[in-house]
Amino acid sequence: QVQVVESGGGLVQAGGSLRLSCTVSGSAFDTYVLGWFRQAPGKEREGVSCISWSGATTSYADSVKGRFTISRDNAKNTVYLQMNSLKSEDTATYYCAADGIPKEIGGSWSLDICQYDYNYWGQGTQVTVSS
Repeated sequence: QVQVVESGGGLVQAGGSLRLSCTVSGSAFDTYVLGWFRQAPGKEREGVSCISWSGATTSYADSVKGRFTISRDNAKNTVYLQMNSLKSEDTATYYCAADGIPKEIGGSWSLDICQYDYNYWGQGTQVTVSS
């Protein structure tokens, strides 16, 4: 059973920074596409940032480009999300997901790794940005 555990959420003032961490159990971590997703109250879950197994490919939501950075440490089975210049609209529960699988959308395979189907999910960590 693969376990996904997030940490690092909290309350921060607008303009501040947080680093989220996510540890994934098991020996297949270095083969996984990994992602960070978020869901704010009353809104749909959205892909924030995702990273390929090698780290060579990353994807970011337009709303976080230039502010957030995803990285992974395969030796530690951990993926990180460095969040800088936080805004009140970043307030959400952030979820880590592992083992992204390409998904067919409208007859074409998804090119955005954040649109993959993810097999394993964490319980989420709350990020609250006060203005």
